[in-house]
Amino acid sequence: MKSRISKSEAKKEIEKFFLKIEKKTPGKIKKIKRFAMKYNIPLKEKRKLFCGKCLVHYKNPKIRIKNKFKLVTCLGCKNVSRWKL
Repeated sequence: MKSRISKSEAKKEIEKFFLKIEKKTPGKIKKIKRFAMKYNIPLKEKRKLFCGKCLVHYKNPKIRIKNKFKLVTCLGCKNVSRWKL
């Protein structure tokens, strides 16, 4: 039986993961998202570091600002993420 870790330890694990997100694969990003959901921890600003569709880290995305929205286009899958400014 696996022992369950505390919520604060889970937060530390997530913080440690996002320090070196450039080297992570989409599969690992998917696992950490599931881990955060399991412990009910919101990713907040960290979710803007990767594409929501293909889960690849944004290396050099195309960014546009239009009508109080920031439009970020993933160069891998061409998905457009829209965030309020």
